[in-house]
Amino acid sequence: MTTPLTSRRPRIEDYALIGDMQTAALVGLDGSIDWLCLPRFDSAAAFASLLGTDEHGFWRIAPAAPTGAPAARAARRRYRGETLIVESEWDTASGTVRLMDFMPPREGHAPQVIRIVEGVTGTVEMTSTLSPRFGYGQRLPWIFDESGRTAAVSGPDALWLDAPAPGADKDGAVQHRFTLTAGARVAFALSWQPSHAPAPEVPDADAALAHTSAFWQEWVGQLVYDGPYREAVVRSLITLKALTHATTGAIVAAPTTSLPEELGGVRNWDYRYVWLRDAAVTLSALLRTGYRDEAVAWRRWLLRTLGGDPHNLQIMYRLDGRRDIPERELPWLPGYASSSPVRVGNGAVDQLQLDVPGEVIETLALAHEYGVARCESTESLILKLVDYVRINWRQPDDGIWEVRGGRRHFTHSKIMCWVAVDRAVHLTDQGVLDADLHELVRLREEIHAEVCERAYDPVRNTFTQSYGSTELDAALLLLPHTGFLPADDPRVVGTVDAVRRELAPDGVLVHRYPTAGRDVGMDGLPGGEGAFLLCSFWLVDALALTGRLTEAEQLFEKLLTLRSDTGLLAEEYDPHTKGQVGNFPQAFSMLGLVNSAARLQELRKAASRPVVAA
Repeated sequence: MTTPLTSRRPRIEDYALIGDMQTAALVGLDGSIDWLCLPRFDSAAAFASLLGTDEHGFWRIAPAAPTGAPAARAARRRYRGETLIVESEWDTASGTVRLMDFMPPREGHAPQVIRIVEGVTGTVEMTSTLSPRFGYGQRLPWIFDESGRTAAVSGPDALWLDAPAPGADKDGAVQHRFTLTAGARVAFALSWQPSHAPAPEVPDADAALAHTSAFWQEWVGQLVYDGPYREAVVRSLITLKALTHATTGAIVAAPTTSLPEELGGVRNWDYRYVWLRDAAVTLSALLRTGYRDEAVAWRRWLLRTLGGDPHNLQIMYRLDGRRDIPERELPWLPGYASSSPVRVGNGAVDQLQLDVPGEVIETLALAHEYGVARCESTESLILKLVDYVRINWRQPDDGIWEVRGGRRHFTHSKIMCWVAVDRAVHLTDQGVLDADLHELVRLREEIHAEVCERAYDPVRNTFTQSYGSTELDAALLLLPHTGFLPADDPRVVGTVDAVRRELAPDGVLVHRYPTAGRDVGMDGLPGGEGAFLLCSFWLVDALALTGRLTEAEQLFEKLLTLRSDTGLLAEEYDPHTKGQVGNFPQAFSMLGLVNSAARLQELRKAASRPVVAA
């Protein structure tokens, strides 16, 4: 490859998300698409410069820059209303231009990225450089012209570029240079197709723009949330919908792999898969805000995936329910900010995480509560998952954070085993499940008694990370939500205060567990990580549920300031660099925002109701 290397490295939050609910792309402030997997979230990337350099694939449209100079950053950027269409504007010495980026929802057509450039004022020289590198930046394509269309082909993959005029092929990149005047409009459309298939139809860019805008506006129209943080909630929900695979109902944790949890560190993981936990909690956020269709689709995916064998439960699966997710490293990619290794696949697939049945059953129970029709197969699945808990709950496990430092009796895992049984008790009591109620109650009490005896530190008045441990865990902030103990129980309040004191030194940003200053942490890895944003939203919820509503609202508003200019959140936030870290955008963080906003609205309404005398 002869494409010159660049040191261009935007911040993670400098990217905006576009997607078609089957895959997604990240667009930088400099007009460059630096990440895109085709045709699915978990396919190999055709643009991978996010994890390397321009050598590994990108597509940039921006005002022309002097030779050797980096592309200018947009002066303004926003989503177009309540949609997933990104608008970026550049002000130059000669005029202003606007770029609209989007991916139309697939309805019988190939995956497409459409980029429409408009002249706003004056006259501006523009460039488009399309440099695909299939196989995560490893394969240089064969580029040729066919009937006025540009094709880039490598192995099983083909990209077709439709532009106003043929581009020039230089060093494996297709280049266009054009001039925009006020009111002028130029459209570029990129379509993926298997290389053996006929060329896809030429997209109608304007029709696709209108259809994409209408789709998102109609979807947002189903929202039932009417609280004070509507803009943040809507953007989060659109992002969660974008991470939901339209044809299978699966929900990915994030559209990226190996964005580091610490710049230059080794905690770089592939999140382009379906964690049962993440998907279940995402569904809870969608259900609470009016989106039942997604719950039905996910339930179907869950039933297909687990089949009749939930005792052989995995914590994660591929989009189509496949179980094989082998982890490997890509040594030709240096990693974002030289954070290596870059990994695809995820070795945590083989872990035992006993909290997962609890999250799944809780979401299925919530779906029932929100009017999703009863299903005999779902009821059978719940009973089988409860049986799984009955057989396994006494075992040590790998915990919610997928630590690689050995199994323990994690407190959160045990509490979620209790949640699994508790929700089954309620469903049985309601007549939804046909189960032995006496036996379920006995099992629930047995788990409860052991956790209170072995996981609680009476000297410090807090539950601890695991049996016999002195350390704390941010997952303990979920105690008030679970109902394991009343929210005003001194042990619950003491745990919330202890976690905040020890894992959130600034009172705002919560770390999952102690890592700083250790050669190897309890997760079996060296180095540290940022504060986990979901945990900070858990702190919001915990404060609100333990009677500190005003304090919770103030914390929530501080967390909103950490969002990117387009309202997105990565997995973590680094308080030292003042930037986002980890895979981006992260479903966990976005759903945490939605759930906290909904909870604050609910509790504020309850607090404002007049007290009626008995």
